[in-house]
Amino acid sequence: MRLSARVDYALRAASELAAAAESSTGGHPVTAVQLAETQAIPPKFLENILGQLRRSGIIRSQRGPDGGYWLAKPASQIALADIIRAIDGPLLGVRGERPEDVGYSGAARGLQEVWIALRASERAILEEVTLEHIASGRLPEMVQRLTSDPAAWNSPTFS
Repeated sequence: MRLSARVDYALRAASELAAAAESSTGGHPVTAVQLAETQAIPPKFLENILGQLRRSGIIRSQRGPDGGYWLAKPASQIALADIIRAIDGPLLGVRGERPEDVGYSGAARGLQEVWIALRASERAILEEVTLEHIASGRLPEMVQRLTSDPAAWNSPTFS
């Protein structure tokens, strides 16, 4: 799975908003400048991403001297998959199509099932993990179990 920089930035900014909601200052919006500085995200790039998250109903915004951004619903109700879909669309596509709409023949016939299984695997994690999990540092058991395997940390494509 490859996550775009836009998705990475969106997840980081949304995690900051979730952390702000948990803090004692949870009633105050967080400015784009604060988000950009805290997560080292280019401000102009972040503004566009925040607009997409707002249009998707994940965050809300307010203009003015007391303005900024905050989550539109509790962090426990926002899955990482929601943010990924808001920024980049479906979790898994094959040549821009849904895996169930792609057909193969001959020896490659099994690829369709592999793509569908891969999407199901991604969903199992990304739809279970919420911003609350990320902001609190208390990740679900499934994620902890998978990351406790030393082999999970070794990627042949990045070595």
